[in-house]
Amino acid sequence: MATPTTRATLKQYCLRRLGFPVIDINVDDDQVEDRIDDGLQYFAEYHFDGVEKVYLKHQLTAAEITQEYITVANPVVSILGVFPFSEGSSTNNMFNARYQIALNEFYNFSSVSMMDYVNVNQHLRLIEQILVGEQSIEYNRKTDKLYLPGMNWGSDVIEGNYLIIECWRALEPETSTQVYNDLFLKKYTTALIKRQWGSNLSKFEGVLLPGGVTMNGQAIYEAANTEIDKIEEEMQSRFELPVDFAIG
Repeated sequence: MATPTTRATLKQYCLRRLGFPVIDINVDDDQVEDRIDDGLQYFAEYHFDGVEKVYLKHQLTAAEITQEYITVANPVVSILGVFPFSEGSSTNNMFNARYQIALNEFYNFSSVSMMDYVNVNQHLRLIEQILVGEQSIEYNRKTDKLYLPGMNWGSDVIEGNYLIIECWRALEPETSTQVYNDLFLKKYTTALIKRQWGSNLSKFEGVLLPGGVTMNGQAIYEAANTEIDKIEEEMQSRFELPVDFAIG
């Protein structure tokens, strides 16, 4: 019970951390679910353990060729590259330069240095970058549409061919259940529920309860805001992936 492994156990953990069942937490169940969603979304967007680099295989359809964009299913966060785009990048083509080099020099690989082979491949890659260039990518995660402006959809693309999409994808908590036990997520989700609790109680600020007790939801709200700011600052300084800079 102390180690959350599901959405339900994470919810109970956060409520117990706030004082339940000793203290009545004045937050609706739907509000708790919303705050858990907020916590999971923040975790996926800013924590390096919230995403994983994957290579997705995508088969091109006739509809995609006509509309000239690819629909990428959630939960892809960002796309790093799409390949291959040309026969020059494949070593399975017998007319490819890399294929011929590997075929003719393979018998020497076990007895001589591979430095020449590496240098030739780097040179071929440089020529390809100069003459062909890198394929530009335009992807908006809100529409799930991947555009490839440099691709000639009329001649370069054949229905049924495959593209490999290199991307960052958010973890699915239902399958990667260790996400629910992440220390940052537990602290952050608890603070979000606490702020919701304070927001609910602040509507009754100053109401006198039996026994002379007065509600002070504003204090709970402000304390939760302070905790959230501190957690987010720690998150950005310790757990966020570094920014990728484009050079050239």
